[in-house]
Amino acid sequence: MAPIKFGVGQSVRRKEDDALLRGQGCYTDDLAPPAVAHALMLRSPYGRAHFTIDVEAARNMPGVLAVFSAADVADLGGLPCLFNLPNAPFKAPHYPILAADEVRHVGDAVAFVVAETLAQARDALDAIDVQWTQQPAVAGSVSALQPGAPQVWPQFPGNVLFDVGIGDKAAVEQAFAAADAVADIRIVNPRIVTNYLEPRAAVCEYDSKRDRLTLTVGSQGSHRLRDILCQQVLKIPTEKMRVICPDVGGGFGTKLFPYREYALLAVAAKRLRRAVKWNAERMDHFVGDAQGRDNVTTARMALAADGRFLAMDVDLVADMGAYLSTFGPYIPFAGANMLPGLYDIKAFHCRVRTVFSNTVPVDAYRGAGRPEAAYVIERLVDAAARKLGMTPDAIRRKNFIPPRALPYTTATGKVYDSGDFAAHLKRAMELGGWKEFPKRLKAAKKQGRLRGIGLASYVEVCGTMGEETAQVQLDQHGDVIVLIGTQSSGQGHHTAYAQLVAEQLRLPPERIHIVQGDTDRIATGLGTGGSASIPSGGVSVARASHKLGAQLRDLAADLLEVGASDLEIENGAIRIVGTDRIISFAELAQRKGVDPAKLTASEKFSSADGTFPNGTHLVEVEIDPDTGQVAVINYVVVDDFGVTLNPLLLAGQVHGGTVQGIGQALMERAVYDEDGQLITGSLMDYALPRAADAPSITFETQNVPCQTNPLGVKGAGEAGAIGSCPALINAIIDALWRDYRIDHIDMPATPERVWMAIRDQQRQHRL
Repeated sequence: MAPIKFGVGQSVRRKEDDALLRGQGCYTDDLAPPAVAHALMLRSPYGRAHFTIDVEAARNMPGVLAVFSAADVADLGGLPCLFNLPNAPFKAPHYPILAADEVRHVGDAVAFVVAETLAQARDALDAIDVQWTQQPAVAGSVSALQPGAPQVWPQFPGNVLFDVGIGDKAAVEQAFAAADAVADIRIVNPRIVTNYLEPRAAVCEYDSKRDRLTLTVGSQGSHRLRDILCQQVLKIPTEKMRVICPDVGGGFGTKLFPYREYALLAVAAKRLRRAVKWNAERMDHFVGDAQGRDNVTTARMALAADGRFLAMDVDLVADMGAYLSTFGPYIPFAGANMLPGLYDIKAFHCRVRTVFSNTVPVDAYRGAGRPEAAYVIERLVDAAARKLGMTPDAIRRKNFIPPRALPYTTATGKVYDSGDFAAHLKRAMELGGWKEFPKRLKAAKKQGRLRGIGLASYVEVCGTMGEETAQVQLDQHGDVIVLIGTQSSGQGHHTAYAQLVAEQLRLPPERIHIVQGDTDRIATGLGTGGSASIPSGGVSVARASHKLGAQLRDLAADLLEVGASDLEIENGAIRIVGTDRIISFAELAQRKGVDPAKLTASEKFSSADGTFPNGTHLVEVEIDPDTGQVAVINYVVVDDFGVTLNPLLLAGQVHGGTVQGIGQALMERAVYDEDGQLITGSLMDYALPRAADAPSITFETQNVPCQTNPLGVKGAGEAGAIGSCPALINAIIDALWRDYRIDHIDMPATPERVWMAIRDQQRQHRL
């Protein structure tokens, strides 16, 4: 059978984009039910404070329909943390829907107002009488661990949630004792505010006849959100709530979680018996949505004289914020298991501490622990190269796990099934003109510029969300409908799934329709996170499509009076091979007496092992020593994603993730003062990369098919954000090391930080 024009491996343009470009997208804020009421949240202006609240004046204001404080929703459960340590379980502190008596971070919610108009809701917020008594606060994990630091939760002395070890400490100590040299680093992975384009929004409607709620929300998954809200917060049967996710303008992990507003909207809609809408302002996002990263890490590598890695020892401190978000403590724990990276490191140990502070809770952000791990190991590898006087590429080749050793079990128990790590390193160096770099360095020096080139070779694990089910149906027009519980937030799922169906059923994409984000139409779903949609959902779609194709051939065989093996599917019809006798999908669907069950197929897939995408980022930078300004001159990415489903979609994902990493490396950082006040609480103070900051990116794949996934694919959605930060910082340090022997700078490498590092080094040299 000849390859189909719109099948796997083809650069099919995104079918979602036509509606979006025409302004026909439908986001949550576009929804305006009749007589909808409007809601606002009152948030704490303090990092920590005791308070009393009086809402009576607000309740009596014109147009005000309801005002909730903690006393009014005391029957609700708190927001849950879904992770616990298997061998040292902890009891998460209560994460209330509205705080009572004490707030623990700026933005902590204390009241919820519902009014006829937004203006009336704002007036009511102003009328709420809150008496604040500010208390000592602590911001930042380093400060939180200091003796005598204010305690966020009295039941967690020293502000430590857990302090556990991963790996073999004794073996590591033995290896370090025998080492010829030791490389060490101490790095900060700064806190990040997601800043997706579409702020969170939700609308809740109540059907009094059915006693049923419908929540429309821009989320990364409808089923998990419904289940948590119903079972653990609202304490109602799940069949009492329908969750619909329309178009979603970015998520990056942060829209995966339940938030306070969703529960409060449900309570308000039911009590008022009308639709209620809440739409976040950008300020709400900065102080009300989970933030990302925020690790402080010390790492050491024991080295043999020839450059071999003997052992790795890590001390990781992760800031959780004031409460435990849905997956908050899982992120550093799981990320720590990826710290050995692509290297053959026999002895490994990591101490993981998770710490409370009076800041916004921290949870998954694009990559969720794997970017943090890649940043540590790739910074440490470069430090080891400098320690031994080796080049960054040579020390990597020396220690890469070779293809012949695969499948390879790491010291943390991860099983890498496939890959050729030296191959993508070599190709990235070729594309980046590694050998010719000295010439470019010399030219830059003539212009008074510093020049640096850096590498990062990463691996991550993804596709482990669990079981995903896809249902594929033939409609009466002969088109195919796919129902699946993943949720697109810009990735192009409608196009990717359509290609998988097209591959099996030989249909053009316009005849394939994807349905996501509706708990009434779709039985189950995990949502989207961890780059799992194609490795899990894609397999389910492909299998269900294949199954449906077999069922349709069986139906056609009976009608055409031939064997099923004599039939082929082409362009929405089934034909006897070598003849013009055909029957269309539409005819099959409309034919009387056809068993409806034969027109639908369902399949599911899960992978406990996951997939391990990997690759190399190469970055070349130029630095103005008089200003500290860093310019990205060249950017190369060579990735191993197993199998490429759609080169256009893949490049878009890699480019987007890479630019997010560039933003983190050069400019993004959430800053709190000692009282827990968010200093960078708006886009006036928090820098984001713009189009001018995005370099031209050379992107290729060096694919080795995955052995744990039937499609051979490896997740790709987060990879760009994983390799970019260490590659860029390594390039900056390379430039600074050549001229000033500066071997460290933390993210973000702002012009001020770079300039100060140069000035400090010059001052020390003069002394």
